[in-house]
Amino acid sequence: MLRALGATEEEARINADGVITASLWWHPGQGQGLEKLFRYARRMRNGGIRPNAEMSWVRESAATALLDAGKGLGYVAARRAMDRAIEIARQSGIAMVAVRHSNHFGIAGYHAKRAADAGLIGIAMTNAGAEMAPWGATRPVLGTNPWGIAVPRGGRDPIVLDMALTQSGKGMMRWLERAGLAMPDHWALTPDGARTTDPTAAMDGPMLPIGDYKGYGLSLVTDILTGVLTGSLFGRQVFQDDLDYDVAHTMIAIDTDAFMPKPQFDERLEALVAEVLAAPPIDPDRPVQLPGAAEQRRARERSRRGIPVDRKTVAGLRELAAELGVPWSFRAVQATVSPRGDVPGGHRDESQPMEE
Repeated sequence: MLRALGATEEEARINADGVITASLWWHPGQGQGLEKLFRYARRMRNGGIRPNAEMSWVRESAATALLDAGKGLGYVAARRAMDRAIEIARQSGIAMVAVRHSNHFGIAGYHAKRAADAGLIGIAMTNAGAEMAPWGATRPVLGTNPWGIAVPRGGRDPIVLDMALTQSGKGMMRWLERAGLAMPDHWALTPDGARTTDPTAAMDGPMLPIGDYKGYGLSLVTDILTGVLTGSLFGRQVFQDDLDYDVAHTMIAIDTDAFMPKPQFDERLEALVAEVLAAPPIDPDRPVQLPGAAEQRRARERSRRGIPVDRKTVAGLRELAAELGVPWSFRAVQATVSPRGDVPGGHRDESQPMEE
């Protein structure tokens, strides 16, 4: 589909890998998997995303660089930025590479994990459309502004912290809305600032930050380290024009060898991990796990059994494939995915029919 929309072979390969990784890791209601193809199709057709964009390095120093993405695919721009950060960090010990004039870059943990897979600590962040109000306000000004932080573990799955800075997202709210289910009352407010468990009532209101005022502060700082610092849009302007999202990303890579020999770091890390995992769980059936463990376990399972896709997405993808002249085939299997039990904050186990 991406090739049919004008993407180069390299762009299509990178973006497809990101979309499929999101589908393998996350609940479909989080909206980062195959359902993102509809947005890509719309914006690659209207010029908001430029296939085969001319990306250029604007500034470089011993430990930093700035990439102009030229309105290209965000996954591609972020990949190039993190690869450059890894390259620089191997020489300088640490590198920070930023991106301006980009688009939605997918899941932050995907980009951070690229550094971990190369043996370095990776940090990835981006700004996003205004959905969070400053703490104590009702008008959205800041984005979910997600972070990804990945730490290599020497032959084991890396630790991968991937989090938006809001309690949840509009995608999960729409999922619960379609299923006719209530949401936790700490996810979002109504437009007039009231708490609610009705996702429909809060759809046009502000999302609530993680950690109350602390999450607001993190979102503000993220917008500074991305939009403000790079020369892209920020605050209420970013992500608003379908023809020009003008998103910014920041990638950081850290070579642990700059601080101590890698075997020593690995030994110390595993000592900390052992302490964490040995903590007595509140529920014996739900032992403590590391950030990213559930996603990586889910990815292995879905790689064997298939990726769940809701029927509305299946119908839309079939229609899009026909429009683009792309061959379409899939194997339909009855499956269910819990709207809540599979995501942070979930506490019920109602399920919604899926195709797989």
